Amino acid sequence: MLTMLEKIEAILEQKPGQKAKEIATQLRKDKTEINRLLYANKDFFVQDLAEYTWALVELRIELGSTCWLTADLFEKALLAVESPLDSATRRVKFVVGEDCKILLEALALLLAICNQLVDSGKLVSVDFTASKSTLTYLNRMGFIDLLRSQVKVLPNRPRVSAAQAYEGNNDAVVELREIDHLQPDDSIPDLLGKSFVACAGDQYDVAVHTVISELFGNVQEHSGATSAGFAGLQYYPRGRRRHIQTVISDGGHGIVGTLMPILETKYPKLAKNIAKSKLDYRVALLQEIFSKGGISQVNDSGRGLGLKGSGSYAQKYNALISVRQENFVLKITHFGELIQFSHCLNLARIAGTHICFDFLLD
Repeated sequence: MLTMLEKIEAILEQKPGQKAKEIATQLRKDKTEINRLLYANKDFFVQDLAEYTWALVELRIELGSTCWLTADLFEKALLAVESPLDSATRRVKFVVGEDCKILLEALALLLAICNQLVDSGKLVSVDFTASKSTLTYLNRMGFIDLLRSQVKVLPNRPRVSAAQAYEGNNDAVVELREIDHLQPDDSIPDLLGKSFVACAGDQYDVAVHTVISELFGNVQEHSGATSAGFAGLQYYPRGRRRHIQTVISDGGHGIVGTLMPILETKYPKLAKNIAKSKLDYRVALLQEIFSKGGISQVNDSGRGLGLKGSGSYAQKYNALISVRQENFVLKITHFGELIQFSHCLNLARIAGTHICFDFLLD
């Protein structure tokens, strides 16, 4: 049975901007009692002092209009308010503006943070009212299937999964697949690889299967996850350059989070070099992993080389690599034999490791 506060919340969620008298009438309660509850719970309700109306306190994150939402733009949207996972605000609302199309890398970050917010006890909604075609695409990609059921999807959560209905009938898409952190489905890397080769050509066969398999294994080795991750692929045939984005995400401790605790005892020389570096120690560690490899929390021979191997193939095909950690991102850009590292610190918190390989095909 709903409490009086929950009933007021439901009314204001349906129609914000109502006066205490209007709320009281709907609840068949005395206006004085409703006013007392509203003023006593300013963490949940906020008043427009000019109009004397009430609304729900929420962290509103605008994801833009008439644009392709990249991962960088998504990060800027989060920073324009405050870190949702660290905010004291109980309600978080993501608003997808008119004609806003979401690239796979940004879609993966949105999915990850929505689920993590729900798991932390927050009330989350994603509003596609102004961009229903984007909701149709996300349903096709399997986003809705993996989105926590507690997340409110506006105007309505799709009743039928387009990802399940059309699964596997388009080589340009590999719907987001759940990666069980205890028993990962080993067919997922092969599925991603086959789709990539079908879109890009046989010359990518060995490279892509190697990259994807190694990153997939990284989820299990380095994540320390207690919940499922996910992977997906999207081919973009139009625009200035044809490209394919492949994402592999987990919600665990991340590469840095699992390696830093063992660095000093297992790799003391490396720990000293990182301590002397002018770079942020987390960035320095990731750069070491992608340039030299050989760093792992397990003792098996040959472990810890996967990310470097992935980077080597990415270099061969001029791929862009983005490695998003808890509150920073490292980007690796390849120009033939040259490798350029760049990073951004102090991002909004999102747990885990979220890797995107963006292969440019032209």
